[in-house]
Amino acid sequence: MSATMTETATSTAAISVRGIQKSFTDVEVLRGVDFDVEAGSIFALLGSNGAGKTTLVRILTTLLRADAGTATVHGLDVAEKPGDVRAAISLTGQFAAVDEVLTGRENLILVAKLRHLKNPGAIADDLLARFSLTDAGKRKASTYSGGMRRRLDIAMSLIGDPPVIFLDEPTTGLDPQARIEVWDTVKRLAGQGTTVLLTTQYLDEAEQLADRIAILHKGTIIQNGTLDELKSLLPAAKVEYVEKQPTLEEVFLALVGGAGEVGEAGDAGGAGETAEVGDAAATAATAEEATNEYRAERAVPSGKEAR
Repeated sequence: MSATMTETATSTAAISVRGIQKSFTDVEVLRGVDFDVEAGSIFALLGSNGAGKTTLVRILTTLLRADAGTATVHGLDVAEKPGDVRAAISLTGQFAAVDEVLTGRENLILVAKLRHLKNPGAIADDLLARFSLTDAGKRKASTYSGGMRRRLDIAMSLIGDPPVIFLDEPTTGLDPQARIEVWDTVKRLAGQGTTVLLTTQYLDEAEQLADRIAILHKGTIIQNGTLDELKSLLPAAKVEYVEKQPTLEEVFLALVGGAGEVGEAGDAGGAGETAEVGDAAATAATAEEATNEYRAERAVPSGKEAR
């Protein structure tokens, strides 16, 4: 990338990382990480356990100093102006950091007061409404489901309207429904202009949420792009044909689905005989149609290799 392109990308980026390195004793965790995150976008940092995702987030949120390299968040250098960076960001860790003794509303009021904001009650009510927690606002957080607790945690992190939010594996330990609730919340945040950097080890999570995905492996970014760009790295899908065998249920329904009962109330004599003939013909036609459909479906494109 040319110097001009780099400067342009950096000037429009909410997060810019260049050559970040970090070691713990003899273990190199980060070996020169580079990427940019566009303002108002969702950026997913994808990697397996131990890849260095949390270490990088801790550096970007001023909780840990890098050994080498530079990083800016919201135009602020994380090493030179950590206090200003903290004022511009919010961090939600892997587990919900809510006070279970307090109600949902009280948790929000507490954080608003700690940030020295005016009208903490109004701020709490607004966030409860935004995160669909109004009805649960007066209940203790200990009674919340996993998804509700995580939504409350994210709501608490938004107090003060930080332009950049970091979500470190936000759906760890959540059931499928709770994960979807968190995904919807993250999408709404980006829709409102918040820049979101999330780390995850779930491939479907990155696929569902991210505008761009960076793959962190052994301390370096090995690929960075949109979902379509990453998919294009692999050969185009081959169309294979597999034989589709009909189930017994399909055969049964094809044979008897159009046949009516013979000799129902009201049928008599010749009328009953006519009904029997008509039903038999319909049954035969249905059976022949089912046979033809089965023959036609013996080769069905699947997009996957038969096993």
